This record gives sequence, C-alpha cells and structure tokens, in this order.
Amino acid sequence: MRPAQPLSGIADWLAENGIAQPTTADMVQVAVALGLVLAILFCGWVVGRYAGDRLEALWSRVVGGHGEGLAPRMGNLARHATAALLLALMSNAWVWNGLSAIGIGLAMGAAVALLARTLLRGLQLPRQLTWLVAAVLFVVVLSGAIRNATNDFNLLALLDTVGFSIGDRRYSLLSLATIAVAGIILFALVRLANRVIGHSIARAQSFDPAQKLLIQKLAGIAVLIAAFFVGIDFLQIDLTTFAVFGGALGLAVGFGLQKTVGNLIAGIILLMDRSIKPGDVIVVGDSFGWVNKIGVRAVSVITRDGKEHLIPNENLMTQEVENWSYSDRNVRVRIPVGVSYSCDLKLAQELMLRAAQESPRVLKSPKPNVWLEAFGESSVDHEVLVWINDPEGGVGNVKSDVLNRLWHLFQENGIEIPFPQRDVHVKSWSAPANGA
Repeated sequence: MRPAQPLSGIADWLAENGIAQPTTADMVQVAVALGLVLAILFCGWVVGRYAGDRLEALWSRVVGGHGEGLAPRMGNLARHATAALLLALMSNAWVWNGLSAIGIGLAMGAAVALLARTLLRGLQLPRQLTWLVAAVLFVVVLSGAIRNATNDFNLLALLDTVGFSIGDRRYSLLSLATIAVAGIILFALVRLANRVIGHSIARAQSFDPAQKLLIQKLAGIAVLIAAFFVGIDFLQIDLTTFAVFGGALGLAVGFGLQKTVGNLIAGIILLMDRSIKPGDVIVVGDSFGWVNKIGVRAVSVITRDGKEHLIPNENLMTQEVENWSYSDRNVRVRIPVGVSYSCDLKLAQELMLRAAQESPRVLKSPKPNVWLEAFGESSVDHEVLVWINDPEGGVGNVKSDVLNRLWHLFQENGIEIPFPQRDVHVKSWSAPANGA
C-alpha cells in the first residue's frame, strides 16, 4: 500500500532542504517524551490539588493577612513549580533528539512562565508586567531547548544582535528585556520580603506598637538598599556614572527636599523615643483624635467626626502636643453642674455621684468625686470629676450621659436647676409731661 501523497510531499521538502527525515526510532522517542511530559503534568496537578490547602494554611500562618494575594494561589504555584522542576530533571536526564527536546522545552517554558505569572499576580503586580515576565522567561527556556536540539540556532544571540547604542553603552532587545525582568522580579521580591518581615515583627511579643512600626520601617529601608545593590551588581552598572546624579540629588535635598527629609527624620525620632504611638489620643492645635498611623511624611490623626488629619511629623516635634495616653490611659473628665440655693445640697451631691457611678464608661477606680466649686450669682456651682480609660471614644459623650442621668434624678427628687434672674428696683418715676 503506497503512502499518502501529503506525507510524500513533506519528505521531499525535508530532503530538498537538507533536513534528515525522522526515523522510526526518533518517532518512538518523541512518543516517549510526550508520554513523560503528560505524566509530569498530571503529577503537578496532583501535587497542586492535594498540597494546595496545606500550603495555603502554612502561608497564611507565616505571613498572616499580608499574604491575601498569594494564599489562594498556593495550589497553582505548587502545580507549576512541580511541573517545571520535573521537566528540567527530565530534560537533563537523557540526550533527547531535536523534536523531543523542543517539545520538552515548550512544556517547561510554559510551566516556568505560568509559575512566574501566578507568583507575580499573587503579589498584586499589574497584569501587563506579569505577562511581560512570563513571555521573556518562556522565550529564554525555549531558546535553550532549541539550541540544544539544533546546536547552531541561538534565539537569545539573535535577540542580542538587534539594538542601539547610547554613548559607550549598547542596548539590545535582550538587554532591555533582561533589565525589565530583573527590575520586576526585584520589586516583587522586595514586596514579598516586606510582607514576611512585617508579619514576623507584628507577631513579636517583646515590642510595643511604636517599636514594631520603627523596626518595620527600618527593615523596609534595608530591603530596598539591598535590592538596589543586587540590581546594580546583576546589571553590571558602574556606580561612578551616578556621581553627577548623586551631587544633584544632594543639592535637591539641601534646597527643595529639606522639608521632606526633615519630616522623615522627625518620624523616625518619634518612633524611637515612643512619645507618640499608634492608638494614642493626642491634641495638636485644634486637632483632637487618636493616632491611626505614623507615616514617612505625616501622622494620621482620626477625629471623633471621622475626619482624618494628616499632621506633618515636624509639627509634632516643634509644637506643644497633648498626649492623653502617653504613660497612662486614664483621663479625668470635668462636668460642671449648678443647683439652686434652696435645694438640699447634700442630696444633690449624692445624686451627682450616683449619676456618675451609673455611667458605663466611668471607671470604678479611681472613683468619681464631686467638688463644690463656688457660690455663683444664681446657683451653687459643683464639678463632677470622673475617670475614663478609653479617651479615643471621646469625652463629650461621657458628659452627655452623666448629665442626662442627672437630669432625671433631679426631676425625681425635686432638685431645681436654676437659671439667671434679675431683680429691677425703680427708685423714682418721673411724671409725664403736660400734653403727652
């Protein structure tokens, strides 16, 4: 039986172009390679299916809420990583023919690309950047497979021939892609390192909130510096080229950025001496509220009205600041109360004390107290002194609650709350003029 005409035409084309026609042994090896690739992909699926939940729980325990993007992707990461590793071992464990090597390279490139894309998306990097990194890694892995299969075709070398020169330095498509991928990977690693370090510091029991925030900021700066020098070394950039830029940056800091740098240093000092910590209740000028966050430039203070004031760090260093929870969270609230001269003064004071004691936010210890302040023009002036330990909840609502209770108690016991009165005495009244 004669072979079909299309196959004969393909064989003739291969012969005309000097390409050896695959033998039966070659096709058997291709089939074996295809079967092994499918088996490896199935193994990756099994690992991702059964190890994903455990890895997600472990990652959430290590990173906590900072790893919300990576945790649900742990199954996919395990699947792609297992496939890429097993395919790499398979590729180097045997001398495969050209078609088999290219097929393995395609599968391994896809696994590596999907692994990188899943990891970067888990770190909330933009979708376009993740596709860029995935495409470059796919091309690199596939290029290595093609080079091993043909021994004379190097896709990376071809990409390196296309480029342009700026001064003494030449940039090719390969070098630009390498710079972009290296920058994206370093950025992702910095973000991942900051999350892991931040969660580890947050779980430490030996530091207070201000110390934790300070260590997190210093660790973040250290990670950025390390990433910068790793990138410089990886890209083989000569640091002497930054000499002029460094001088210009120094002048900019001295003139234009002195406020920014001053706020940065002031923020670090505030965290070091722990005079202001997240959660403290402070008063700065007309701003009263609790400290939400100490940032690089400013401190976020949330008021009882829900407004968030951003106060520059330098202002907290140079202005007078009231910190209601610096060394003790107990705050005393003064509530003025006036009663009539004709009332039972002892009973009125007992009712004031009772109203304070029944208020839910008023502390039992230190206990409330009532002071007689003065004999006013129309009332006997008292001051009810109560203590609270949650100043971030405000003080106006405490006064309102005590006065509301006191109003009902006064009404029930006949205690009069006076109001100003004036007596007018007419000494003489002139007679009206005649004819008026």
